[in-house]
Amino acid sequence: MEAWKEVQRKWQELSRRERAIIRTFARSSPDPQLRCRCKIVWSLVQGNSPTTIANSGLTSRSQVYRVTERFCKDGLAGLADRREDNGDTKATWYYEAVLWEVVAGSPQDYGYRRRTWTQELLILVLRKQTKIRISRSTMSRLLKRLGIRLGRPKPIVGCPWSKTRKTRRLNKLRRVIAELPPGEVVVYLDEVDIHLNPKIGPDWMLPSTQKKVLTPGKNQKRYLAGALNAKTGQLSWVEGERKTSALFLDLLWHLLKDVYPKAKRIHVILDNYRIHSSRQVEFALPNMRGRMELHFLPPYPSVSIMVETVASLVLQ
Repeated sequence: MEAWKEVQRKWQELSRRERAIIRTFARSSPDPQLRCRCKIVWSLVQGNSPTTIANSGLTSRSQVYRVTERFCKDGLAGLADRREDNGDTKATWYYEAVLWEVVAGSPQDYGYRRRTWTQELLILVLRKQTKIRISRSTMSRLLKRLGIRLGRPKPIVGCPWSKTRKTRRLNKLRRVIAELPPGEVVVYLDEVDIHLNPKIGPDWMLPSTQKKVLTPGKNQKRYLAGALNAKTGQLSWVEGERKTSALFLDLLWHLLKDVYPKAKRIHVILDNYRIHSSRQVEFALPNMRGRMELHFLPPYPSVSIMVETVASLVLQ
């Protein structure tokens, strides 16, 4: 007997509810394998041959005959995934809890030199922790199910100072701002490089095409030094051909003469970049007659107050 006739005969033996379940699963089952088996049965019920079904790209002829045999023997139950009888899953709730804890840390916590995780390394570490070994495909599905994403870590630099010393310095700078005497000004100062070559990010393209972006060719840079008033938000800046102490001093003189000529003293909060403490700066500060006072942040501060907005505001 032809396969579609055998399936149609078995189809007539099913209840209306079982038929409805097969039609529903053929359209929208979350399990792609079960959805495929239900589609095969429904296609055979409609009179299509195994060759026609295979030519449609749904599956192979051999798979059609296997599904036919299982359906004719067990009905709706024959379409279920029999792999679920292989035993309990290895990725238990305990395994998931250990995985969550391991991913939150670093490979260096477990004796490895690298700083980021790979799926293979997670499997190896979890095997040592739980005595359970899983495949890479299982680990991939588990990570996706738990919402553990693959992202780019944020690089940071540790401060060489002790926490107490860093806290004292930051508190001192906060007091400078909070207790600022009348007639004095406090600003945040920093420098920025501007690359004139455009940054090219991902873009949507049509099939078999690649867009082109015109660039200046050789990259060119511009250097700005900016100062942001901590009280008013006023931004002052100067431009230079190089990021040197000369650029830094140009900004200090610009603050003294042009921006705050009547200020008794200008407090400048800045980082420890070498151009801020060169001999050229040491020789220039006495000529400012005590009107300019520099307050250095701790090395590599955790609280960023750098004026990255200089470039965007100037280019607007």
